[in-house]
Amino acid sequence: MTARERLQRAYELAFHPALLNAAWNDWERGACPDVQSLRQTVDWAVTLHQPLPEAPAVSARALRRVARYQATARVYRLPTMLRRFRARMGAMGEIPSEVPAWMVRDIGLPLLGQRAGPQITQITRTKTGKT
Repeated sequence: MTARERLQRAYELAFHPALLNAAWNDWERGACPDVQSLRQTVDWAVTLHQPLPEAPAVSARALRRVARYQATARVYRLPTMLRRFRARMGAMGEIPSEVPAWMVRDIGLPLLGQRAGPQITQITRTKTGKT
């Protein structure tokens, strides 16, 4: 899994309740082939719930999207679920005090209410309608 794919997966776990639930269930069943990679991805997902950087070298659009994701995730108590999942997996490392600038990306997530799976992707569009 490339770093970009791992970051996409971290966004999905951090901000999509069905995908986090599916990952946790797979891990409990022992159906996760690479537990070390999952641990790192869950660490990144927890990091995505930290405060956003004050003066990042990222776009305002990406910052707004991550802020919206963070706000919506709190309705589903995803930060708490991620911390519990991380603890159950035995993760020991420190989590940064804020989201690193390199993690703030304009990443689209699967639509809520859709079946979780790799075939589902959301195409993000600008106001002009271009992809």
